[in-house]
Amino acid sequence: MNLRLYSLFLSGLFFLSGNINSDSFQFNSYNNHGAIGIINMPSARFYDESSFGITVYDGTPDQKITLTSSPFDWLEASFFYTNIQGLPYPGYEYQDYKDKGFNLKLRLKEQGLFPALAIGINDIAGTGFYSGEYIVGSYEFSNLDFHLGLGWGALNGKNDIRNPFVYLDNSFRNRPPGFEDEGGQLEPSRYFSDEDISIFFGLSYILGEKMLFKFERDTTKTDGLIDYDNSGSDFSFGLEYKFSDNFSLGIFSERDDFISLKFLYKQSPNKYIKNYRYKSANVRKPNDKYHELRQNLSRNGIGVNKIYKKNEQLGLELTQFTHGDLSTLDYILDEAIKDSNITEEVLINYKIVNLDVIKSYDESFIDDSDIIFNKRGKRRKLNTNTSINIRPFIAAREGFLKAAILAENDTEYLFKDNLIFSSNLKISLWDNFQDLTIPPRDTYPNQVRSDVKDYLRGFNDGIVIGRAQVDYFKTIKKNHHIMFSSGIFEEMFNGYGMEYLYFVPDRNYAFGFEAFKVFKRDYKLQFGMLDYETETGHLNFYYRNYKYIPFDAKISYGKYLAGDKGATIELSRNFRNGVEFGAFATFTDVSTKQFGEGSFDKGIFFNVPIFRNYIDYKWRPLTKDPGQKLLRKNNLHDLLIKFKRIE
Repeated sequence: MNLRLYSLFLSGLFFLSGNINSDSFQFNSYNNHGAIGIINMPSARFYDESSFGITVYDGTPDQKITLTSSPFDWLEASFFYTNIQGLPYPGYEYQDYKDKGFNLKLRLKEQGLFPALAIGINDIAGTGFYSGEYIVGSYEFSNLDFHLGLGWGALNGKNDIRNPFVYLDNSFRNRPPGFEDEGGQLEPSRYFSDEDISIFFGLSYILGEKMLFKFERDTTKTDGLIDYDNSGSDFSFGLEYKFSDNFSLGIFSERDDFISLKFLYKQSPNKYIKNYRYKSANVRKPNDKYHELRQNLSRNGIGVNKIYKKNEQLGLELTQFTHGDLSTLDYILDEAIKDSNITEEVLINYKIVNLDVIKSYDESFIDDSDIIFNKRGKRRKLNTNTSINIRPFIAAREGFLKAAILAENDTEYLFKDNLIFSSNLKISLWDNFQDLTIPPRDTYPNQVRSDVKDYLRGFNDGIVIGRAQVDYFKTIKKNHHIMFSSGIFEEMFNGYGMEYLYFVPDRNYAFGFEAFKVFKRDYKLQFGMLDYETETGHLNFYYRNYKYIPFDAKISYGKYLAGDKGATIELSRNFRNGVEFGAFATFTDVSTKQFGEGSFDKGIFFNVPIFRNYIDYKWRPLTKDPGQKLLRKNNLHDLLIKFKRIE
């Protein structure tokens, strides 16, 4: 079909249009590479903040898994793992090439009288296979959403027009052919550079509630680092079928060259996730309503330490270690109050262990109140949960996807409010980790994380211990908190140590330090140890920005597990429903040459609810030894801000 016939066809669709919302979560979807867009080309559309998704794409020669998140409604970030079929992996020519990368898209303006605009960079600081930049505009009219953009790098396969930035500065004329050092560094000289650039365009058209038609001029560079077959056309088109607002399947004809498939899972938690189902204690009537309130809260994992009454107000001091987000706590509390026929205004002071997390009433309220309940004696409580989880290991040199299906048990035993034992036991029901046999290339200055494959193979030896530790918490003076920890902290290290934190609840900063003596565990993940031990510790500074662009920042300086010294910068955003997105970068006294490919340690992390369970995942382009920290279940700052969201 030539361009003229395409134009007539699109005109017909235009006159059949209905009505949609331009940034609709329902009718926009991620493209093959995890950006909200058309097929391969991006758009200027965004989802609301805290949305996220997973895209699985099978093309020729690309096979790609992309995880995408929206920390803000003007920012979209994604990272990908890819398998490039037919391209040999250097040194392991029998394997297809594996790659990982990170993409970013920023909103410049929303749609109004004029189109929405966005700017983006793909494969930032990567190996260059997908490195490209773009500026794109989108305009929705009824059932049609039009997109028009300019592409650089991997999106510049047509060289249609002269690069406009060349008129601003001649340095934009030449795009560097390779990457500095070992790759993994930001290269501003590369961005938006090319003698000529390409124009891409396309549309999405809604065919009822379940079907979406997509069409685009695809300007993917087919003669670059990835050896695509010669294109039979400049255009790609296809259909996406929506099984629900969260799941969809796409089938596309790409450049008249091959047929591709895309599976998509997306979620906007604030709108769609259902977290926790309230359980009534079914207390016999008639009964004291405050006793009934305590029983209802206890039935849902929330302990009541004290209840104060002042006129028509109740002050509740609550403690819990079970629920991970404030929206669930508020939901349980609302249901328990209604279920108990409480008519007074309820004020809440939340505690986690014995640390104050949220305070809605102060000492003056307590002094003027009658205490109608005061918990007596020691509280011993066991919380345990067993679940089936998937443990992926993606883009290894041995294969694109290795994984395990694990039965895991997480248990917490409270000897008292500030003394807690926590454990994690797991057994592999099925895995293919025995295939992971290729050793790491770089282990400088000491091997602390790059032997991860040896630990994964240990999952085959029966029940393994992921964690078995004791934590003791104490507020030694107002705003001064300490935590002592000992035991098996994680799969690779056990030991002992402590953390101190200065934290004032109504200030947006805190600081402290941590110091630990640790011993490297053996690969059977039991109680044995390898011949490596070290001291590790950091000075920590925390900052919370409440205005304009809300975010959390953490800067730490100290000694890492491998013995290198330096600093880590971490930026994150969390939400009321427990969703968290963040990024980090670590710079130590290990040089770029010593570090090897990747140049320095960096990555992103997220904590998101999928099927009512929270998935906590940290991604880094490569698992190297420099810049590695001890993984601990709890730290003081995270506990104290756990229910203080800054949205």
